[in-house]
Amino acid sequence: MDRAAKSGLVTTLNGVFTDTSVVIVAHYKGLTVADMQKLRSQMKQAGATVKVAKNSLAKIALEGTDVASIVPLMKGPTLIAFSRDPVAAPKVAVDFAKANDKLVILGGAMGTTSLNLDGVRSLATLPSLDELRGKIVGLIQAPATKIAQVVNAPAAKLARVFGAYAKRDEAA
Repeated sequence: MDRAAKSGLVTTLNGVFTDTSVVIVAHYKGLTVADMQKLRSQMKQAGATVKVAKNSLAKIALEGTDVASIVPLMKGPTLIAFSRDPVAAPKVAVDFAKANDKLVILGGAMGTTSLNLDGVRSLATLPSLDELRGKIVGLIQAPATKIAQVVNAPAAKLARVFGAYAKRDEAA
């Protein structure tokens, strides 16, 4: 890489580290190209991204960001997974690491909070932002549905009573 390309990569990575809510660092030594493509596609489907960058450039890009606590993890062949959703990248990384032992999660950061392997795993067990939104909408809609049922119940009972009187009068 020439100097201009390195500068561009550092600027891009710095923007990524500034804008994302979670960053995961993992060793990928021994992963095949097919495995990396599979990991990248799974991350993309979840709304996350995987980057492999030279550690020295990544360390420069991390300076002055909230996730700078991951600098000590940047040793050896590392990849960086990140997403705006705090659960997307950890969930995919942990699931992929379970299926493929060549991916070794080292840790990460969520904002200014540094995460070890257990922290990443606990983030992966949380429901995603979309799942939480769905649950909240369901909780909000449930009381409205119940109120509508309660309000309509007396009217339905009255209608059945009037119907029964009408049938009785017709039979007489």
